Amino acid sequence: MSLLSVGARALLANQTALQTTGHNIANVSTAGYSRQSVHLQTVQGQFSGSGYIGNGVNVVTIMRNHNELLTRQAAAAQAVQAGDTVRAERLTQLQDVFQGGATGLGAAISDMLNSLVDVVAAPSDITARTVTLTRMNEMASRMRNSGNQLHELEYSVNEQLSNNATRINQLAQSIAEANEQVARAKGNGQSPNDLLDRRDQLIRELNQYIQTTQIPADDGSIGVFIGGSQALVLGNQAASVSVAESQLFTGSNQMRLFFNRPGATPSEMQEDMLGGGEMVGLLKFANNDLVEGRNLLGRMALAIGMSMNAQNRLGLTLDGKPGGDLFTVPAGANGYTSSAGLAGSNVSYADPTRFAASDYEVRFTGANAGQVVRLSDGKTTGFTSLTDPSLQNIDGLTFNLTGAGAAGERILFKPFADAAANIKSLVNSPRDLAAANPINAAMGTSNGGTLQLAGLKATGMPALTPPAIGTPVTLSFNGSGFTIAGTTGTPVDISTNPPTPIAALPSPPAPPATYGFTSGQAINIDGWSVTLQGTPKNGDTVNIGNAKDPLYGDIYTRNAGNASALMALRDVKMFDESKLSDGYAGLMAQIGTRTQSASYAAELSNSIASNLEADRTAVSGVNLDEEAARLIQYQQAYQASAKMLQIAQNIFDNLIQSMGR
Repeated sequence: MSLLSVGARALLANQTALQTTGHNIANVSTAGYSRQSVHLQTVQGQFSGSGYIGNGVNVVTIMRNHNELLTRQAAAAQAVQAGDTVRAERLTQLQDVFQGGATGLGAAISDMLNSLVDVVAAPSDITARTVTLTRMNEMASRMRNSGNQLHELEYSVNEQLSNNATRINQLAQSIAEANEQVARAKGNGQSPNDLLDRRDQLIRELNQYIQTTQIPADDGSIGVFIGGSQALVLGNQAASVSVAESQLFTGSNQMRLFFNRPGATPSEMQEDMLGGGEMVGLLKFANNDLVEGRNLLGRMALAIGMSMNAQNRLGLTLDGKPGGDLFTVPAGANGYTSSAGLAGSNVSYADPTRFAASDYEVRFTGANAGQVVRLSDGKTTGFTSLTDPSLQNIDGLTFNLTGAGAAGERILFKPFADAAANIKSLVNSPRDLAAANPINAAMGTSNGGTLQLAGLKATGMPALTPPAIGTPVTLSFNGSGFTIAGTTGTPVDISTNPPTPIAALPSPPAPPATYGFTSGQAINIDGWSVTLQGTPKNGDTVNIGNAKDPLYGDIYTRNAGNASALMALRDVKMFDESKLSDGYAGLMAQIGTRTQSASYAAELSNSIASNLEADRTAVSGVNLDEEAARLIQYQQAYQASAKMLQIAQNIFDNLIQSMGR
């Protein structure tokens, strides 16, 4: 009987081993499956006078080949990899918005500025003027298209964020249900391997969207936490997440992930607390990369529009009228705050050559004091009152605060966010292009020196005041320098902001004041500038008159001084010390550098995640060659066990027959 019992146990044990091996082979391609193996144990032998006689084998349990540490490390690495990959993909899409070549925005800007060459050469040529207006309209159109593409990209990212939040909630609920099933199965005293694999796979999938930490409980369930300490799953209960605008800056389109605990107020989570996962990569892109791209484009649109508008307003049209704006540009941008007392605070634009492509935050430390923070690099400017002069000139911006904020209150300003999407060309008639200078210069008829007119233009610094009709401004040269008549204005240095008066020569012999003269150096008075070259003689004069003075007739129609000034804007340092004409190349370089950096990070995190997953698979994965070998082994053992039973049966039958005789 003992041989029959040993054979039966062996048969059942090998049958279980065969079934387990078959289960492994069947699940070789199942995601998250951990290889299982049969744990066998020798049955306690029976004592006899000759010693202990073996009683065969028992199946103790079906073991799950699983390394908890490797599983968690692989899941965390996959979360980082997922976040880096989705951010790199979105940055590539952002880079595609800023194309180079003939169809790119940079070419449109260059074509617009270069078209002014023909206007300068022939200011009364309607065709040349029409071409320039067409180029302006094309530039504005491409600028708008780029801005709209950024809005579409933002919409797409927000949709993906919303969908990911829904998927996170579904996975959290599935993990909670798996927890309940595992806890019930654990009550049987054995490990529910397939349930554990399913739960671990759900957690791995969850880490693709948001990085988690897991803490096991005594009943076999696992607590899943996000953001360091927020319990997304506890036992069989699951919380939820959602995506919405920041509660601090309502209406700002700053997206945040909110943790929704049942019965509690949603908790806003910062992305730097979330670790990895697609949600983090998308939030970083939406709140940093996309913001930078929009600010770079918006700054360019605003600076080009403001500078060209300002210069065109200084000139005269073909009909002798003052020029108007060439492009629509906003006068300012409202701030975002949740404080009713600070509503209506805004920022206005002063100097486009000093713009920084950034958002700004005003952070109050007291009722009237605080600091303005440039968010792109963290640079701060302190203020001690709402009328503090420092608020009037930060990166070419003026901050207008409507109320005294309390300590801790904040205002977010996005001065460049929508400038590109709303820019339009305003001038439709070629006659309305203000190509002519509002002033005219003439050398004195009795001059004996070598003075020549090298340049004449309106600068608007300080505000333009053309000479009165019939009363030109006269520069009279003497041995010491020159005096000024016909205006109360004095020469100024326009390299300062605001322009500062230039001191007269020491101890002038008598009024009027005498100013020094340097050949080739611009003389700036009343918002216009004249440049003279050569050596004057005593008594030489230069007259600067109003271009509409009947004395000059319609000469302003053949004047292109203001068109030259418009064309010269391309060489003005405007974008972080880059010339206006080089601004788009700088924009492409900044976005390209950021994209390249993100691609490198994605490649690195992908390599780390792949290596850790390979390590995990080496422990938990199914090897078909090994399983095939075991299948043959267990098959032979099963056949031997069956043979043992057959022999035991024959012995038993012979014994019965012998006893029957």
